[in-house]
Amino acid sequence: MPARRKARKRALDVLYEADVRSLPPVEVLANYLERIAAPRPEHLPYAVSLVEGVAGHKDRIDELIASYAEGWTLERMPVIDRNLARIAVHELLYVDEIDDAVAISEAVELAKQMSTDDSPRFLNGVLGRIAEYATR
Repeated sequence: MPARRKARKRALDVLYEADVRSLPPVEVLANYLERIAAPRPEHLPYAVSLVEGVAGHKDRIDELIASYAEGWTLERMPVIDRNLARIAVHELLYVDEIDDAVAISEAVELAKQMSTDDSPRFLNGVLGRIAEYATR
């Protein structure tokens, strides 16, 4: 698995736990980091930046997802999909070195592995619309 995909997976683990337990993501992240033994994986700093970025821009990210997820509220989305979308939207808006297509395809790929059969298509559509908005 490529390093950035591993980082996204780790970020998803933290965001998922924070979401399910209704805890601040940075609090869950701090506990998560305490449990990782040295030497720490090389991709860990990117995972940390994703969690911190999503937490720092959560209101704007959630606003965009809610606006572009036609017929779906954030609460109705599967927890995995909601957090994959958050990671991808953070990358679309705030991580210049990641191409939009990469951010979207990575979210879709993780959804194929970890979520429902409909999730990849749903995320691809929502994220594609947000990417169009972001490039205007």
